[in-house]
Amino acid sequence: MLKHAPFARYMTGETISMLGTWMQMMAQSWVVAGLTKSNFTLGLLNFASGIPMLVFASWGGVLADRHDKRRILLLTQIVQIITAVSLGWLVYIKEISVWHILIAGVCLGTSAAFEMPAASALIPELVGRERLRAAISVDRSLFHATRTAGPALGGWLMQVMGTASAFFANAASFLAMIIALFTLPSRPVGTAEEEAQRQTGMSEGWKYIRGDRPTRTMILLLMSITTCISPFFMITMSNFCRYVLHVPEEKFGILMASSGVGAFVGSLWLLRIAGQHRRTYLRGAAAIIALAMFGFSQARNLYEAMAALVFMTGGTSTLFGLANTIVQERAPDALRGRVSALTGMSFFGVLPFSGLLVAAIADSVGLRQAMGGAALLFGLAATAILYRYQHACEEQPVAGKLIVES
Repeated sequence: MLKHAPFARYMTGETISMLGTWMQMMAQSWVVAGLTKSNFTLGLLNFASGIPMLVFASWGGVLADRHDKRRILLLTQIVQIITAVSLGWLVYIKEISVWHILIAGVCLGTSAAFEMPAASALIPELVGRERLRAAISVDRSLFHATRTAGPALGGWLMQVMGTASAFFANAASFLAMIIALFTLPSRPVGTAEEEAQRQTGMSEGWKYIRGDRPTRTMILLLMSITTCISPFFMITMSNFCRYVLHVPEEKFGILMASSGVGAFVGSLWLLRIAGQHRRTYLRGAAAIIALAMFGFSQARNLYEAMAALVFMTGGTSTLFGLANTIVQERAPDALRGRVSALTGMSFFGVLPFSGLLVAAIADSVGLRQAMGGAALLFGLAATAILYRYQHACEEQPVAGKLIVES
């Protein structure tokens, strides 16, 4: 896949940019954990960044189908550079407060609402439908490789040059993506029917998803993991490490990097999974996630937590990767931006609310108990969904058509 020049250039820019993003995410979570011990406050910060996604993602999907995705992505990179520099400066002068991070979250959430559908729909344009599964696997593999290296590199930078350096490094990393975007070709013009379909509204995306059972099933599965598992990894992880496991700053980056190891391995498996075996792998991934999440909730030291995290992120990477592959393989080209936006909302639209709920429960009963209960709930939900729609993930895609069930 990396011999395909436009895709290789885009992946190079994304890899460098994602390294910076993971560095900032790790540094920012550590900064926030130093500002507050409240899990609910962490959930509120995530809520602030997630609500713009819920409000604007549908518009982002429509724009991605109608307009040049490269220009949309260029504008979002500029917004993220400004935000990273602003937060880095506040950390550097030691004036950072929770409300600064809340405002930054709103800005980044708004940017992501337009970036996510454009980026998801761009890759199929670069490689074509026949190479899509391999392209998604490469994209996920590089994403999770940076998830391993980024926090480790960020932790080293924080020790050597101070916490603010991770934010400034992230700002600089976006330049690689901007350069790559300038080198990409424009989208090929489709048939008259496809171009007319691109000008339709968001309702066409909803209509397609309601009528396509495999896509609908994958979205339900993504919603279940976003409700039960993602809040602990995305929101409360820093508090769990700092106040439950008592992990020092220099080892927090190592723990976060270990999560990338499992995720990287999980993404590599996507290349080896044949269509007729997808149901089996989805079931296996769901079982591993539930068991590993429970194991993580019972971890008593850094090494037990690292082992559980490797298995948990390996399972989530496989599940997310397979679900997104199924969705993208089936999506009509003219609706791909809108389908990507609605699929993304199963994560970004759910996480603000599930994050607040999980954080409130964690403050009430404790993080360990909340994690254990969430592991059980996810296991039951995933089992029910995969049993109810057990053949959906093996149905063959009907490219370019709207499928409406009676």
